[in-house]
Amino acid sequence: MTLTKSVTDILNGTIDAVKSVLPLEITVEKPALFNQPFTQHSIGVLIGLTGDARGRIIIDGDEMIFGKIGEAMFGMVLEGEMLESFAGELGNMIAGSISTYASQRGFEMDITPPTVLVGQTKVYGFTKAFRLPITIQNVGSLMIVLMVELN
Repeated sequence: MTLTKSVTDILNGTIDAVKSVLPLEITVEKPALFNQPFTQHSIGVLIGLTGDARGRIIIDGDEMIFGKIGEAMFGMVLEGEMLESFAGELGNMIAGSISTYASQRGFEMDITPPTVLVGQTKVYGFTKAFRLPITIQNVGSLMIVLMVELN
């Protein structure tokens, strides 16, 4: 499997996962390559990828965005620890869907439990990553960051 095909499959899997998990109208912008560090501003979820494609995924957004997504999915306002817990679970659902998509294309991939990041955080420890902006109609924007190292 070539590096380009592998990264393309993972990016396509990420887009597919977001569209299948979020019950809202979304627009996915073109992915952009960038170098470290990544600065997370309000609330984010960090999940490790293991197997043929190792790395991390970060789902970054404002508390208000995660709150509106939670309200759309569960019909109630989420705040405080409930919102943080929901952010972790949302990350788990998206990363799990990416893993399933990848396995259907011949990758061996698993995910680690989510780590919720609250407040401003800088993330180092990667050479290059993809930034995938997601706009959710009537809600706002999420940034998905994929830091992938292929075996």
